[in-house]
Amino acid sequence: MNGTGNPGLPLLEARGVTRVFGKGNGTVFALKGASLNVDRGRLIALKGRSGSGKTTLLNIMAALDSPTEGTVLYGGRDGSQMTDQQKNEMRKREIGLIFQSFALVPYMTAYENVEFGLRIAGIPTLERKMLAEQALSFVGLANRMHHMPPELSGGEQQRTAIARAIAHKPKLILADEPTAELDSRMGKQVMQVFRELVRTEGIAVVLTTHDPHIMELVDDVYALEDGRIGSEISKEA
Repeated sequence: MNGTGNPGLPLLEARGVTRVFGKGNGTVFALKGASLNVDRGRLIALKGRSGSGKTTLLNIMAALDSPTEGTVLYGGRDGSQMTDQQKNEMRKREIGLIFQSFALVPYMTAYENVEFGLRIAGIPTLERKMLAEQALSFVGLANRMHHMPPELSGGEQQRTAIARAIAHKPKLILADEPTAELDSRMGKQVMQVFRELVRTEGIAVVLTTHDPHIMELVDDVYALEDGRIGSEISKEA
């Protein structure tokens, strides 16, 4: 990961992460001591039924939320010791986020959606143009980058969202159900992009999914049940 992380350590370590919402009789344990190591160049799937804590864990790994107990280390850096500003800077430079709903601005072209994310990150104008075009070309949208989201297929919209997430060259991608709103063919296209990112860029990808076909395309599958992560699941089983 860019920044001061130690390259000899896991890219990310979630250690005994517990997240509690509410108080008294309304207390809900979304996570109960979940632990997970994410190494560079791995494509990881988290599976689990709705309400198992997958999205909560992704939000904590992205430093968008804080654990009630436990900690997350980013290349050895303790997230609990970071200020809000440091977390924001880390997300801008080191982490790419992808959402199930694409979250594209409908009145901006694919290029403008990607470039806008770089502008928020403070990237200079000429570099923004280069990085946006590179990212869109990588996901196979070089000839579609000047189309608005409504003019793109669902798969193309999700690939635009991936381009936006990778344009600043992060080392970690966190994706919440990135293929849930796509048909199987488009979902496979998106997974091929993730696979290529892992292979050529050494990026680590952690995604949540319910789809058994998607699980066949990743390196590691972990089950999240009752707020805890079980041991790795054999994909041959």
